[in-house]
Amino acid sequence: MTSSRTMGTTPVRTERRDGLLRRALLVDAVLTGANGVGYLALATVLDSILGVERSMQYPVGVFLAVYAVWVYFVARQERISRAAAGFVIGLNTLWAVLSVVTAAVGALGATGAGTAWIVLQGLVVGAVAAVQYVGLRRA
Repeated sequence: MTSSRTMGTTPVRTERRDGLLRRALLVDAVLTGANGVGYLALATVLDSILGVERSMQYPVGVFLAVYAVWVYFVARQERISRAAAGFVIGLNTLWAVLSVVTAAVGALGATGAGTAWIVLQGLVVGAVAAVQYVGLRRA
């Protein structure tokens, strides 16, 4: 929260109502971008650790990197578009659900570590979506 003084009066609150949403979107952009770059840069190492083929990691890495840039763009707008924020929340929720389902049915042939990573990633994305939702409701 920031405040300013006006000639001898009490401080005036100037906190933005979208602060939580903005921070949650920025955290999302950073985590998603790091994840995407990791898939792209470390695919040859991760395929043996996670058990997920490089042919799957590369397109997912590109998608995540591009998505992260877009989420960052959404977060940096003077006024965050409610529709864009809702779309981010929807995609994050879908990603979280599909991650858990993918791990549960073994769709990618992941190793134990890979399955744990997929579930952890889904839980983190779901938690970020939940915070974004609360932030959107407050904005």
